[in-house]
Amino acid sequence: MLGICLAIAGCKVPAVVTPTAPATAPGSYNGIQDTTNTALIQWREFFKDKDLVRLIDTALKNNQELMITLQEIDIARNDIRSRQAQLLPVAGIRAGAGVEKVGRYTSQGAGDATTEIEPGKEMPDPLPDFTIGAYANWEVDIWNKLHSAKKAAVTRYLATMEGRNFVLTNLIAEIARSYYELLAQDNQLEIVKQNIALQQNALEIVKVQKEATRATELAVKKFEAEVLKSQSLEYDILQQIKETENRINFLLGRYPQAIPRDKSSFLQVLPSMVNAGIPAQLLANRPDIKQAELELAAARLDVKVARAEFYPSLGISAGVGFQAFKPAYLFKTPASLLYSLAGDLAAPLINRNAIKAEFSNANARQLQALYNYERTILNAYVEVSTQLSNISNLDKSYDLKAKQVDALNRSIDISNDLFKSARADYLEVLMTQRDALDARLELVETKKSQLNAVVSIYRDLGGGWK
Repeated sequence: MLGICLAIAGCKVPAVVTPTAPATAPGSYNGIQDTTNTALIQWREFFKDKDLVRLIDTALKNNQELMITLQEIDIARNDIRSRQAQLLPVAGIRAGAGVEKVGRYTSQGAGDATTEIEPGKEMPDPLPDFTIGAYANWEVDIWNKLHSAKKAAVTRYLATMEGRNFVLTNLIAEIARSYYELLAQDNQLEIVKQNIALQQNALEIVKVQKEATRATELAVKKFEAEVLKSQSLEYDILQQIKETENRINFLLGRYPQAIPRDKSSFLQVLPSMVNAGIPAQLLANRPDIKQAELELAAARLDVKVARAEFYPSLGISAGVGFQAFKPAYLFKTPASLLYSLAGDLAAPLINRNAIKAEFSNANARQLQALYNYERTILNAYVEVSTQLSNISNLDKSYDLKAKQVDALNRSIDISNDLFKSARADYLEVLMTQRDALDARLELVETKKSQLNAVVSIYRDLGGGWK
């Protein structure tokens, strides 16, 4: 009978969809085979600015998103305990009391009426019932369904650990980018203030020349308008500084307050050297790739669990205790002793649509996990490739912009001297000052982009969480 049952249950079980092997990443970035990898450097060594390191330390203790992720880890850990418990028998103690009145003209009533417990003592009517005992139930994991479910839970727990690492590396990168943005805004504010002083000095010269009939009222108004424009820009940058400080404080999990930083040497900061290694190292270094890989492994185990639902399940139940209609007789053995032992084998034969649907869903989720894994690897390679190109182009751009700023700074002095000797008109002076201001602001932006590109590739290579 057991063989027939297994044969019937095992027929027409849907086939498992076997996903193709994930695509592998290219062998190198632009043909470079050097395996030296910046991602292996700890973030405390990678970031040299002590103020930035202290900010990151604070965020690691207080950031709410990181704390939420830690709770996800606890949830996954508890799921393992739940799956482990399903592998063990369920045991308990049961006690109960009741009373039953049956009809006299029933088989039980007629039997009780003619039965004596002891000579001269009939069965009581109504009949009390007192029970105390222990019981146990156990599902035998003959198809490894429960073990596979436990392995899936363990794998997902490991995936949440990698998810925590991914949140960590993104948090560190976001704080670093915001910090460099704040330093850039500080320097832009200083440049604008210097430019306002220069423009006000030029305005005073124009006013003197107007009194000497060497300049017109139009020139005076043009210079006044330029000063007002720069003063307005100053307040725009002040607002940007406030917003960036508040964003950093939010990441640190605290209310707005001043952000300590060294504003003096931003343009002299040299970006850290970056060694990208080879693409294969991304599989070991990037937490999001490792998380996607573990999610794929868990999804494959879920398919095994869903497939096992088509097969018979074997359950064993047992119980032992005492039962009597009077408390005084409850522990009089062996008369009051009761026990049971049973095994049952159950298999779905008809109307298995719910099981089939869950099996199909498990297969679909497995394919989703596979595509997500492939997409994560592709995205990682693209991010690193993009940032490597970005760093190279920003280095060249910064050198050219620095030369442009030097040339325009010299042109300001020349235009002022020519204007004083009436060999250049006021428009040339205004345009020279405006071009110099724009170039200096762009130089600061390029420096910020350089530093942020290095932070981004450090994160993209998988650095920051170790």
